[in-house]
Amino acid sequence: MNLSFRRVWAITRKEFLHIIHDSRTLALVFLMPILQLILYGYALNLEIQRVDMAVIDYSRSTASRHLIETFNGSRFFRLFELNENPSQVGTLFKERKAKVAMVIPPDFARKIRKRFTTPVQFLVDASDANAATLIRNYCNRVILTYNINSGNKIQLPFNMGSTVFFNPNFTSAYFFVPGLIAMILIMISALLTSVTIARERETGTLEQILVSPIKPAEIMIGKVFPYIFLAFLDASMILAFGAFGFKIPFVGSLTLLLILSILYIILSLSLGLLISTVASSQQVAMMIAQTATVLPTIMLSGLIFPIASMPKWLQYLTYIIPARFYLLIVRGIVLKGSLLAELLTPIAVLVVMTVLFLIAAVWKFQINLEK
Repeated sequence: MNLSFRRVWAITRKEFLHIIHDSRTLALVFLMPILQLILYGYALNLEIQRVDMAVIDYSRSTASRHLIETFNGSRFFRLFELNENPSQVGTLFKERKAKVAMVIPPDFARKIRKRFTTPVQFLVDASDANAATLIRNYCNRVILTYNINSGNKIQLPFNMGSTVFFNPNFTSAYFFVPGLIAMILIMISALLTSVTIARERETGTLEQILVSPIKPAEIMIGKVFPYIFLAFLDASMILAFGAFGFKIPFVGSLTLLLILSILYIILSLSLGLLISTVASSQQVAMMIAQTATVLPTIMLSGLIFPIASMPKWLQYLTYIIPARFYLLIVRGIVLKGSLLAELLTPIAVLVVMTVLFLIAAVWKFQINLEK
């Protein structure tokens, strides 16, 4: 197939001029990604802070006050004392005035002095199972801090040491923000190109293009080029905002990530072009683009929910989600410092998907021309 650079550039220039004079497209390109990153970046946070904790202190001793102060000094809990009546705890949970209650036994100080095991009871509202698990883990962490500070060390027959790689403070933003880059890029890129053919069809300019000696492939390539540039700017802005706004550590090669992001952008734009060839209007195209990108990326890419915990048949379905493979790339480079050789499999899958989407878009567009 002989493609003319001059004709491709003419389509590209026409598309650039349209973008410059279209305030909606400019807002979609420059404003929407940052707003989404801020919204999702702060909303998708698995950490819980300042949990309301009711305290029932039967001991009323220096040791129990030290324990209460240790909990109060952590960033996890906000304490208030109850009268010595544990039956109130259920009512507090129902009224959402507390998520956890700590009951300190009367002999707490005596057992602490004699180095006996001292049970402290925690009553947890488990209506939200995930939150309850986190709260219980936070309680264990504060108790461990209290024991270390008090010198209450229990001799064990062995020591367990652990070293945490890539995210030592278990900051959820380190996991979610790189993943959000994958979702925002595919959504914005697909939206940008999904309306291109539909817009030409609605305004009647498609017929003018078709009577000119321009091949379908030249039209597609010419329309994709401007959006590659704009989506690349989006990717750069999102990465910069993630690094400076959310303090995401960048371990790997920025150059490698940007190059592979271009591949993901071309794939996303190709998907948008394919949608544009089948949509009857701009509104329909945008609706299909959002449905085909946002929900599958959130649910099936590993952005939020671990793929390994899904049913087997659903795990197989995730292989058709482009964001699944870009997530491996962006998280690998940003958090782990992965090299090109370690990312060959997801790169190969994205290349195959890109080629398939481009071929399908050109083929479908050519069929439409022949009708």
